[in-house]
Amino acid sequence: MSLLPWIGFVALVVSLLALDLGVLNRRSHAISAPEALRWTLLWVALALVWNTLIYFAYEQHWLGIGETIGHHLSGKHAALQFLSAYVVEESLSVDNLFVMALIFNFFAVPAAYQHKVLFLGILGAVVFRGIFIGAGLAFINWFTWATYVFGALLVFTAAKLLVSEDANLEPDKHPLVRLLRRYVPITGEYHGDRLLVHIDGKRFATPLCVALALIESSDIVFAVDSVPAVFGVTHDPFIAFTSNVFAILGLRSLYFALAAAMNAFRYMKVSLVFVLGFVGVKMLIAHYLHIDTVVSLAVIFSALTIGVVASLIVNRRRRVNHDRQ
Repeated sequence: MSLLPWIGFVALVVSLLALDLGVLNRRSHAISAPEALRWTLLWVALALVWNTLIYFAYEQHWLGIGETIGHHLSGKHAALQFLSAYVVEESLSVDNLFVMALIFNFFAVPAAYQHKVLFLGILGAVVFRGIFIGAGLAFINWFTWATYVFGALLVFTAAKLLVSEDANLEPDKHPLVRLLRRYVPITGEYHGDRLLVHIDGKRFATPLCVALALIESSDIVFAVDSVPAVFGVTHDPFIAFTSNVFAILGLRSLYFALAAAMNAFRYMKVSLVFVLGFVGVKMLIAHYLHIDTVVSLAVIFSALTIGVVASLIVNRRRRVNHDRQ
């Protein structure tokens, strides 16, 4: 594949982020739920438009796209792989949203500054995901047994997530926070949306900087689960990277759209466990039984839909019972 598709995609992402922060959200302000929902729908729409471009690019093999993995990948299979990977990444991001909420609550980050923190966090996440995806695919290409390693990792993660209880995050005791405090003093108050300030000739980090560092580190941890999950859907580096990036781009607006209703989706954890387990098993048996991408996408969609619907039904029943008492 030519480098032009990669350069074009990176340029597109940079342009969208520049438009977001430099024009549409130049001034720090609290993001309302309706505004966040509109942004979420916009990012989803852009992902679907890109999915359409993926179909034609791989169907026509523009600039050699689809010919880098030893055989021609048709537009249909490429589009299905992108959509599956995008849905998997977006759904696995739900856990990350809870961690973001905990970090913001712990540091009492004003709503007006949360957008900037998440924006900068996304820039770092895109870079780290690119590195992880590149290294992971190289590992799979070099060692045929690597698929089993990633599959076993996903199954183990699913089992651990199923039996573990929701732990309370203690950011103040996080090793990264302790390391930061060792080298840079931290102010006790916010200074607008600034990350670093100079007071009496000495440099200080603000609580906003600490929150950003924790969000970046949490994304690295979550990438350990989410990146292998993509390998269970596709081994094409362009599809893997672009699907990850579109899922990350929509994560910020999704956080603000769901911030007030996160606790309402109580059964999403079970759905995520199932998705991780399914993709892990798929990777473990890939050399013995091929599961079609359409089937995988249907299973993933069904699991997530059941989790959302079950949560809404139970919440509604509890509200009815509460009103009757």
